[in-house]
Amino acid sequence: MTRAAKPRIVILGAGLGGSIAAFELREALGDTVELTVVNKGDVFHFVPSNPWVAVNWRDRDAIEVRLGPVFRKRRIGFNSGGAASLHPERNELVLNDGAVLPYDYLVIATGPELAFDEIEGLGPHGGFTQSVCHVDHAEDAARAFEDLVKDPGPIVVGAVQGASCFGPAYEFAMILDTELRRRHVRDRVPMTFVTSEPYIGHLGLDGVGDTKGLLESEMRQRHVKWITNARVAKVEPGLMHVEELNDDGALKAGHQVPFKFSMMLPAFRGVPAVSGIDGLTNPRGFILVDKHQRNPKFPNVFALGVCVAIPPTGKTAVPVGVPKTGFMIESMVTAITLNLKQIIAGQAPTHEASWNAICLADFGDGGVCFIAQPQIPPRNVNWSADGAWVHLAKIGFEKYFLGKVRKGISEPFYEKLALELIGVHKLKSAS
Repeated sequence: MTRAAKPRIVILGAGLGGSIAAFELREALGDTVELTVVNKGDVFHFVPSNPWVAVNWRDRDAIEVRLGPVFRKRRIGFNSGGAASLHPERNELVLNDGAVLPYDYLVIATGPELAFDEIEGLGPHGGFTQSVCHVDHAEDAARAFEDLVKDPGPIVVGAVQGASCFGPAYEFAMILDTELRRRHVRDRVPMTFVTSEPYIGHLGLDGVGDTKGLLESEMRQRHVKWITNARVAKVEPGLMHVEELNDDGALKAGHQVPFKFSMMLPAFRGVPAVSGIDGLTNPRGFILVDKHQRNPKFPNVFALGVCVAIPPTGKTAVPVGVPKTGFMIESMVTAITLNLKQIIAGQAPTHEASWNAICLADFGDGGVCFIAQPQIPPRNVNWSADGAWVHLAKIGFEKYFLGKVRKGISEPFYEKLALELIGVHKLKSAS
């Protein structure tokens, strides 16, 4: 294949990472490259707001951005038909309509496929539990929630074995508690938190600061019971079969947990278009990358975000994945942008992502914030705090990020937020 006059960069995926990567690459490389984004659908959804949609605190229109006009304004090509298969040995992406899209450099930012099918009865499609992983799921959950309010009963919330994104489970449990109290039916809704984590507040990160103490305290205050080291065996209508394990992996107890409403986060795996390619992905379909965010076998392929393969922080009785938070994703975007700029200029890549984590976990009337630098212990910064300010900060962040996507800009944000939060905390501690 002959190389085009301008290097052709294709970004696969237009979510939290892919959309910002497109804006940042255009800003850094200008019109010296052909830049094309491929995505399934033409709408950006602000996924962190899905728990609010699921209790009718947001309409989906408020957290959506139509990407076509934004990309046109930024001179970025856009195909909303999605990809069927990747052929990195010949630098081609086959689209769902059968068209072949050649590239010189590929940035994979697909996010995950949701593995509901790995547990019998799990998930909103053919299963018996709700989800907040996609805005469509959140809308379904909102309807189920309204039915619960009319006819109250038990709730089960949590994350199954192999899950790697625990923050939204904690958020949603607390948001449910807040809204049920506002509806004056909380006293008729027992709640159980079921998680694969070895302890409350592990978060796939072996805790950050005192997340264990902070989250356990919140749950006690809100009368939420919990089961940790939990493996969900199957889900039936109104009944979850849970195996609680000891730390050595031996069965400790079996639980049959009743529910009228349940939201369980699934395990993730790579999307079909990129899975099963030797040297590109691990057995779960996540993209293998080196310290410069590029694949060792196919060095013109880069990856960022949830689709990247990251080993767990340590051995746990039940499989627990590592989250890829916005701070980490933002640093991956910047590293890829700077490395591609070097490579196109004939230089070796030198930039590495700073795999740090910052999370604002909103509880509706408060919340918990944590900062881990780096994300995997041991850390230089290991900080967590709670308070009503977290809820306000999450609202502000939502408005900021949606505004950034609507304008098509890639201004880095998380590093500034982390420094600001830590600085404010230090000032409060000193006063």
